[in-house]
Order: sequence, then C-alpha cells, then structure tokens
Amino acid sequence: MAPLLRLILVASLVALASSKSLPVLVPVTKDRATSLYTIPFSYGNKLVVDIAGPLVWSACQSGHLPAPFACDSADCLRANTYPVPGCSKPGCGNGARKDKTCTVYPYNPVTGACANGSLVHTRFVANTTDGANLVSQVSVNAVSACATIKLLAALPRGSTGVAGLAGSESLPAQVASSQKVAKKFLLCLSRGGVYGDGVAIFGGGPLQLTAQPGTDYTQSLEYTPLLAKKDNPAYYVSVKSILVEDSPVHFPPHALDTGGAVLCTRVPYTLLRPDVYAPFVAAFGNAMKAQNATSVKAVAPFGLCYDARKLANTRLGYLVPGVTLALDGGKKWRMTGVHSMVDVNQDTACLAFVEMKGVKAGDGKAPAVLVGGFQMENFVLQFDLEKKQLGFFKLPFFTNCGQFNFTRSG
Repeated sequence: MAPLLRLILVASLVALASSKSLPVLVPVTKDRATSLYTIPFSYGNKLVVDIAGPLVWSACQSGHLPAPFACDSADCLRANTYPVPGCSKPGCGNGARKDKTCTVYPYNPVTGACANGSLVHTRFVANTTDGANLVSQVSVNAVSACATIKLLAALPRGSTGVAGLAGSESLPAQVASSQKVAKKFLLCLSRGGVYGDGVAIFGGGPLQLTAQPGTDYTQSLEYTPLLAKKDNPAYYVSVKSILVEDSPVHFPPHALDTGGAVLCTRVPYTLLRPDVYAPFVAAFGNAMKAQNATSVKAVAPFGLCYDARKLANTRLGYLVPGVTLALDGGKKWRMTGVHSMVDVNQDTACLAFVEMKGVKAGDGKAPAVLVGGFQMENFVLQFDLEKKQLGFFKLPFFTNCGQFNFTRSG
C-alpha cells in the first residue's frame, strides 16, 4: 500500500473513532421524603424517574402553546402506544381540542392520576461520558408531553414532571435516536443522602467508580431475558423460584408464572402478591427462628420485624438468611441483609418486602413480584433494548452507586 494511501486510511479511521457518539449521563438523586428518584432534565427542571413509564412529561409553563404535532404523526402514535387505564381512549380529536392536534395522556406513577395534554419540543441537557468521568455537555433534542400542574401531586418537592424509561417515546429511546448511541441504558441507584447521587447512562456502559479506578463494572454483568407484555411497556423478567438461605420457597402451583415479575421505581420496597407474600414471609420467619432472632411487633407497611440490637451487623448488612431470585437462564439475583432488611428505627429492623394491596391471590392482572427501588440500589442494571435482556451485577461491599466521579475528564 502506498504511504500516502496508508496515511489517508489511518486518518480516516482516527476520525471515525473520534466521531463515535459517547453515551449520555445524568446524576440520579434519591428523594428522602418519598424514596423516589429524580434526574435533572433542563434549565433547573428535575423529573421523577419512572422505569415503567412510556412518556417524558412536565407541567405546562404559563402561556404554553402546543406544538403542531398532527394526531397521525409518528411522535403522536408512539406517545399513544400504551393506553393508560382510566384515561380517555387515544385518538384524533379526543380530549380538550378537536382540531386534530395530537392529544397525549401523561399520568402520575404514584397516584395513578392521568390527564390529557399536548406534545412539545424540548431539550434534555446532560453530559456525555467515557464511563469514568464527564466529557462534555450535550443538548439532546426531545419531545415531551405538557400536563396540568395538578398532576404533580405526591411527587418529590421541586420536581416538574416524570421521565419515563420504557417504550418507543421514552427518554432512552429518544436519546438513542437523537445521539446515535446504543439502544440500551444503565441505572446505578444510590441510597442517597451521605452516599451521594447514583447515575443513569443512556447508550450503555462502561461504568467506573472511584473505589476501583479502571474497573468497568459492565464487564461483570450477568444477563437474563427481558419480557414484553401486551399494552404494557414495563420491563418484566421471569422469576423461576425464590430461595431463602438457598432453599426454595414452596408457592401455590404457577404462582410466580402468573403475572410475572416487573422492575419498578415508583415503589420503595419489593411488593409480593398475597399468594407469593405469605409463603415467602413464613419461610423467612422460620429461617430467622433457626438463628434465634428476636421478633418484635411489626411496623407498617412491613409484616416481619426484629430487634435490631440482637442482630449481627456485617459489611453486607444484617446477618440474616439470604434471599435469591432465581431468574430465567439460570442466573441468580442474590440479596444479603443490606437489601433484604431495613431499619425503621434505632431498635427495629424489618424484612423489606411488602404485601401487595388491592389484588387477590393468583390475580394474573397483577405481577407476582414488583421489584422496588430499595432492592435495586447498588446494583448495576443495564437494559439492552436491542437484545431484549437485562444485565445485572451487585457492587462489592466497599463501593456503591454514589461513587461516580462527576468531574470532567482531561
């Protein structure tokens, strides 16, 4: 190969590598009052993370005028892919306007309230990342819904809306399309407070934390399939069994198959449908008796509590029976005391699993397991939307999701 041609080829490869889009990162803050998680969105606005929500929406600004999205436009159709129970049926001219301008139906993931609204052009202001530091600020073109301010009820103080992370008009989907990054996103949720902010990375890893510089935690991920449900954008996984201290819990036939298991940031602790909760609590309680743990009066919403002063405390949390979700593909989501027990006061620690209310045992319309935020904290979770798989990895005890370096590289 001629020297000049070789030089041109090398220069082209360098230019191609340098032009590759970097993933987009934002800090994720845990609100102590509500146990919900928020991200900065743009110009002082912060949105509540809804891992199962299909829309990005915020309260309408005064003097707001809807953007001219036709009700048969691609954005409008994507925004109305998943009907919200209790809301008007999507369609042209439905809602307050009859002029064929797109009407969408944002909803509050905490209260379940919904309202009609309109689509607007907006910008998601964040930073690109090399996985270890921030690289540069980026302004991502996006589409969001505009809703009445009343829809903010029960959300964290100062939040202006919701960032849905599921579906074809969600924030990850829009970032992937606009920035030409991989169709995947990563969550590393922190306990908040003194532990610092966690991170969300749109476009996937790598992810490094300050406790182990140079270690990319996405290289340690284990994978299980992500499952889809009709008319529901949420991320489901198949739980084959639940183990307490490596012993399978005995459930009614097909209890775990009925309804499946879904990941959810709108609830602080994992919810179990009644037919799953009762056998699980009984198994955990029996295992605690074998350890001579001292039970105390339960503190709502928990059903099983213990004298914390008499529980051994380790770097992995209280020394209690381990809880494992056995997932499809032979993978195991293991939880030690730091994920299975929560302190409710100085003297009392409770099993951090709660009975699902308002549903009957075996009701297939409700998931068998709703994995809450507490159980997802300090796990690296990567949602690969292209391969339809969930990658997960429990961080070592000496680090946590609040140890990302938010300074700029170089």
